[in-house]
Amino acid sequence: MTTNTEAPVLDGSDQAAIGAVSARMVKAWAAHDADAFADLFAEDGTLILPGVYVKGRTAIRDYMADAYQGVYAGTSVTGKPIDVKPLGPGAVALLTVGGVIAAGSTELAAADAIRASWILVKRNDAWVLAVYQNCPRDPA
Repeated sequence: MTTNTEAPVLDGSDQAAIGAVSARMVKAWAAHDADAFADLFAEDGTLILPGVYVKGRTAIRDYMADAYQGVYAGTSVTGKPIDVKPLGPGAVALLTVGGVIAAGSTELAAADAIRASWILVKRNDAWVLAVYQNCPRDPA
């Protein structure tokens, strides 16, 4: 039995749509819009942050609504794609670097810098997050 181990090639429109997901997250965060943030995820999507595990779009929306009033009040995020790895038809891993910019600041502090893994799936012709996970960029 032979197996094709080559990942599928993404067309230009898929590449643009995948790259736009991180820009949409930055925009949703800037507006502290928990609905827009949650809408980036598949219905059964998962959000993993240090010390946080949230499953399902509704739970993600609720978590972010609370966080925007609490720990993330007044913050913004920055991020940029550094790699896209096709995993199979309709699935990619997007790797980014960025972080949460503290309230009242315009610069990302090194201590707040992260690397993130985004597993995106294509559902109904749209790329959505199946899993988002981040960790500190630098060792503690």
